[in-house]
Amino acid sequence: MVEKIITLENIPLLEFLGTENENIRQIAAAFPQSKIVSRGNEIRIQGRAPEILRINDILNMLLQHFNKFGQVTPDHVKEYIDMEGVPFETDKRNDIIVFGNKGLVIKPKSENQRALVESAYKNDLVFALGPAGTGKTYIAVALAVRALKNREVKRIIITRPAVEAGENLGFLPGDLQEKLDPYLRPIYDALGDMVPAEKLKYYQETRVIEIAPLAYMRGRTLHDAFVLLDEAQNTTSEQIKMFLTRMGPNSKVIVTGDQSQVDLPTRQKSGLSVALGVLRDVKGIGVVKLSGKDVIRHRLVKSIIEAYDKDDLENERRKNEYRGNKNKDRGSTDSTV
Repeated sequence: MVEKIITLENIPLLEFLGTENENIRQIAAAFPQSKIVSRGNEIRIQGRAPEILRINDILNMLLQHFNKFGQVTPDHVKEYIDMEGVPFETDKRNDIIVFGNKGLVIKPKSENQRALVESAYKNDLVFALGPAGTGKTYIAVALAVRALKNREVKRIIITRPAVEAGENLGFLPGDLQEKLDPYLRPIYDALGDMVPAEKLKYYQETRVIEIAPLAYMRGRTLHDAFVLLDEAQNTTSEQIKMFLTRMGPNSKVIVTGDQSQVDLPTRQKSGLSVALGVLRDVKGIGVVKLSGKDVIRHRLVKSIIEAYDKDDLENERRKNEYRGNKNKDRGSTDSTV
C-alpha cells in the first residue's frame, strides 16, 4: 500500500472539489481499489502504485484545466477519467484540439476524426470527405480556433457556396447577409461552442474571424489565415479552382464535403469531385475519408446513412442489370439480321 498527498495551494476548494466533494467522489468511484480522502486543502490517496500514478495524472490535468478556465464540472472529470491508461502530457492528452466555452473539451471522437486532425497538422491543404454527422466541419472549425489561439495564424476565414438545397431563397425577407445566414448557421453553432460570445462578436467586427459566401473570395489572397471551405460538393469546377488558388503564405486550408449530397443543378458536375481527380498526384495534400462509423449525432443518423447507402448500391445493381439485358437484346437482334 502506497500513500500520496496532494496539497491544493491558492485553489478555491469548492469550485475545484465540487459540491460535497462531488468531483473527488467521482474519481474515487472510478478507482474503487484505492482510497481517496479530501481534508482541507489536502487530497490523500492510498492504494497500489500504478493506480496512484493514474489518479495523480488525472488530478494534475484537472488542476491545469481549473487554472485555465476557473472551473471543473463532473463532465470535465469524466472526460479526464476516460483517458484511461494514458499519463499526463502524453499523446492522448495532446489529442485535445482546443478547450471550448466553460471548459468544453473538444477532441476527435473516432479514428477517422483523429486522422483528419493528424493530416491537418502535416499538410497545408486537406480534403475531409464524408456523410452528414461525421464531424468534418466541427473538427475543422476546432483546428482553426486552435491555430488562432496559438497565434499560428492571424485570422480565420470560413466560406460556403450559396447553393439552394431544394428551396428558393429569393422570396425570403432581408438583405443578402440575412438570406445567407441559414447556410452559415452550422459554422456559427460550432464557433459558439469554442469562442465566448463577446469575443466572437469582436473577432467578426474586426474581421479576425470572417464568415462569407464563396463568391466573396474571388480576387483575394488569403495569407496568415486558416481557411475552411465547407459543403464543397456544391462548388463548380471553376469555383473550387478559384478558391484553392487563393492560398497565400502561411495559410492552412481544409475543404469539407459530402459527395452523396450534391445540390447543384442536374448534370452539373461537382467541383469537389473534379478537384480530387486533378490533384490526386500533387504532394502535400491530405485526403481523409470519414464514414457512417464516425457519425456522432443521434444514433439513428448512422442507421439512416447505412440504409441510404444500401439503397444506392441496390439501385446501381439494377441499372447495371438493366444495361446488361439491353445489350444482350441488341446482340441477339443483330445476329438475327
